[in-house]
Amino acid sequence: MRGPRMTESALLEIDWLLPPGVRAACTTRKGGVSQPPWDSMNLGTHVGDAPDAVATNRERLKSLLQLPAEPCWLNQVHGIDVADIDAWTPGGASPTADAAISLTTGRPCVIMVADCLPVLFASRDGARIGAAHAGWRGLAAGVLEKTVAALGGARELTAWLGPAISQQHFEVGEEVRAAFVGSDAGAAAHFTPNARGRWQADLVALARRRLAALGVGQVHGGSCCTFADRERFFSHRRDGRGGRMAALIWTSR
Repeated sequence: MRGPRMTESALLEIDWLLPPGVRAACTTRKGGVSQPPWDSMNLGTHVGDAPDAVATNRERLKSLLQLPAEPCWLNQVHGIDVADIDAWTPGGASPTADAAISLTTGRPCVIMVADCLPVLFASRDGARIGAAHAGWRGLAAGVLEKTVAALGGARELTAWLGPAISQQHFEVGEEVRAAFVGSDAGAAAHFTPNARGRWQADLVALARRRLAALGVGQVHGGSCCTFADRERFFSHRRDGRGGRMAALIWTSR
């Protein structure tokens, strides 16, 4: 499939000081070959896009980032299971999980999003990396807690929060608020009532709260809103039908 080459402008600048040998990236919707409404750098195979377009986009991403191996593209289900991708065979069936970890050089962890919050993890020595898909369901159910536990605990872990829907645009019902407040009364501070009798939820703040409770002391990012920035990001809440971005982390020592 012909089209312009993907360039570094199709990636977000990540404000996260990583250990030597660890790299991270997050895509935007730019730089691919998919047609509307998936235009143009859609990386999801499950959203109705042409399979050859998604395959081309994934190959472009792999080439641009000079990835050491094919990423483990998870079958994400808004759950809390964590895949150990060191045990995954490249080219094999995609694990059904909403987080991935690796303690091995050259195994890229990747999460796809279009409003949900991608959270990347790295230990300060670069020996442990991970990625988690933190939509409200997974976040409330404990996906960050399970990912940190799978990484051996929060000691020396740092994290980066990617683009997600902001509180201004994330209207939810009482059931969502209850899912958080039921186990943590302090989470109520991150829900603001609106004129429709519903709530505006701060997904990023809720994630930061949980990471702080776990002892993850350095947390970066979290300032980009997928809903508000139509030019750069896909947003399921805004558009309904559309593509998926990806946040990745890997070691290349």
